Amino acid sequence: MRRRTFLSLLAGSSPLIWTPGVFADVLTLTPKMTEGPFYPDRLPLDQDNDLLLVSDSTTPAIGEITHLTGRVLDAGGQPIRNAFVEIWQCDQNGAYLHSGTGNLAERDPHFQGYGRFLTDSNGNYRFRTIKPVPYPGRTPHIHFGVSRHGQRVLTTQLFIKGHPQNERDGILRSIKDPKAKENVLGDFRPVPGSMLGELAVNFDLILGRTPGDPDDEDGHHGIGKSDRASGKGMGPPSGRPRPAPPERP
Repeated sequence: MRRRTFLSLLAGSSPLIWTPGVFADVLTLTPKMTEGPFYPDRLPLDQDNDLLLVSDSTTPAIGEITHLTGRVLDAGGQPIRNAFVEIWQCDQNGAYLHSGTGNLAERDPHFQGYGRFLTDSNGNYRFRTIKPVPYPGRTPHIHFGVSRHGQRVLTTQLFIKGHPQNERDGILRSIKDPKAKENVLGDFRPVPGSMLGELAVNFDLILGRTPGDPDDEDGHHGIGKSDRASGKGMGPPSGRPRPAPPERP
């Protein structure tokens, strides 16, 4: 091939070869954060996705009822099925489901404190919980862990968009990328027509490449070890949790 012909062909294909960002991730990944010291040191018997009721109790937890939903997606926007999503947070009094929490005696016994959900074929997850509250040294937040194929692939936190304590929270401030920071700020909005003052918030979790990609067809899944060296408190999955009650109109 003559040099001039080769160069003209190369020029014609240059947008595919040379354009920066052609193969870059389409979505901004959810930033990874510390697990913190209060992942449950003993998982509760009730591990479903309704944190407001414990086992067969009919007494609900204290707090603003919040319907937390979202999807687990890869960087290209494709849903990730069979991912275990865990959440844990303090109760209305600022106490965690952990023996080392600062005010264990004040812990709400009706708040489950921890839940898990297995994503469906569209990557959806759902929880019913309470709006997070602050405790000494931290702005309100909900902890998240995502596991695939028996390995923890993301540990992060969800914050309340516009909360006045956000600017003083060291963990949130450590996120320097504005887009990544925006990804972990949730808009807790009133549920229209709710007589109980319920709230709803959506939080999509965007993952990079994870163990076992592309997703296997066997549906293998499991709760993975935590980021902490001890892996303390981890246990085998208990199966697909029962769905949370439907949102009120």
